[in-house]
Amino acid sequence: MNTRTTRTLAVALSLTAVLGISACSSDDKDAAGGSGAGAASADSAGRPELTVSGGYMPEPVNDKMAGAFMVIKNGSKTADKLTGVTSPLSDDLQIHETKDQKMQQVQSMDVPAKGELKLERGGNHVMFMGLKSTPKVGDKVTVELRFEKSGPVTVELDVKERTYQAPNSNDH
Repeated sequence: MNTRTTRTLAVALSLTAVLGISACSSDDKDAAGGSGAGAASADSAGRPELTVSGGYMPEPVNDKMAGAFMVIKNGSKTADKLTGVTSPLSDDLQIHETKDQKMQQVQSMDVPAKGELKLERGGNHVMFMGLKSTPKVGDKVTVELRFEKSGPVTVELDVKERTYQAPNSNDH
């Protein structure tokens, strides 16, 4: 290895260590803050280690219903299940699965060990039924995700334009 490659590798490893340490801070308010991220850490009982990213809600057309989308990552060796969602915006939040282009409510969704559950347009998602108000672009909507094994995770969803497409979305 030449000197330049060694220096580049050393800088990359240092940055990785710093990012890893900062992501583990339990007092880090950004972990559950404005970018739609949330986290539930593993504990001594072997609970899954979950993080949530990319959370958003397209601006609803009316106060009848709205969808919510995000990615739930499980960094542990223990699988979990998303079993419920609550929010001050609605008393009726449902977990929906899409199979064969048909949407249906389900009681839970798997969050595989060392894997992720993608809630995205045209696929699995969360539905808000009977909104108490109609959020506008730029607003934030708080949801609490409940899991079979992990503690609850609070997430701030950014309200985006109705046509918004998340990065790496499968919806074209």
